[in-house]
Amino acid sequence: MSKVWMVTGATRGIGAEIVRAALAAGDRVVATGRNPETILGAFADAGDALLALPLDVTKPDQIAAAVEAALERFGRIDVLVNNAGYGQLGLFEESGIGDAERQFSTNVFGLFNVTRAVLPTMRTQRAGYILNISSIAGIRGGLGGSIYCSSKFAVEGFSESLAQEVAPFGIHVTLVEPGFFRTDFLDETSVSFGTNALDDYAEVSAQIRNGYRDRNHRQVGDPAKLASVVVDLSNRAEPPFRYAAGSDAAEVLAAKINRLTNELQATRALSPTTDGDF
Repeated sequence: MSKVWMVTGATRGIGAEIVRAALAAGDRVVATGRNPETILGAFADAGDALLALPLDVTKPDQIAAAVEAALERFGRIDVLVNNAGYGQLGLFEESGIGDAERQFSTNVFGLFNVTRAVLPTMRTQRAGYILNISSIAGIRGGLGGSIYCSSKFAVEGFSESLAQEVAPFGIHVTLVEPGFFRTDFLDETSVSFGTNALDDYAEVSAQIRNGYRDRNHRQVGDPAKLASVVVDLSNRAEPPFRYAAGSDAAEVLAAKINRLTNELQATRALSPTTDGDF
């Protein structure tokens, strides 16, 4: 039986490629984004297998309407891909008031609210699969990524807890942690930088921006290949909880594991010294 997918942030990039791969696999897709006309134009041959809906994940009324329309059309939701998001990059002290709130409103609270809206259906079905698109920024904090990384770290912690809560209902959760992929993530239309420029940070801030600019559209990751893996994961009876997508992501994860191990060993003797006496 074909699956019914719901994909947020499906207008372009990884989200659009996941829609393409799911349709090619014979599944039905609810593709959502702020510009559903763009989605319809990209998948004009999908016919009744595609439902394109307007969805800004920061607006709860649009989330509720999208889930209702999906169920009215297809009757169920088997796979939820929480992909909508953007990058608030730059040095923390150069960020403005509200930058972090806007970042979390989309990357974290938007993801929370879409998941909350879909879970009742999956619980009723006693089956479902949630893929939360995180990032290597959710594994390792980086220079110029304090706000973006913190939002992805939040997604990581949420997913680890959620996976335990919904497992009794036959619902699986996977964290997808992409490295650098050839999308428009670093385009000026997608990424945001702080506007509170400070002289003390001028040199390093310029290095960060130039580094991202030089890397843009030269990233090693292929979003179409990632989408193919995502469809493969959706067909597994026991999908993995964590998937580091890309050779660079795997290296980041391995380095983080090694660093944590070394840090634990360096302070292990001190750990029991704070235990109370009973």
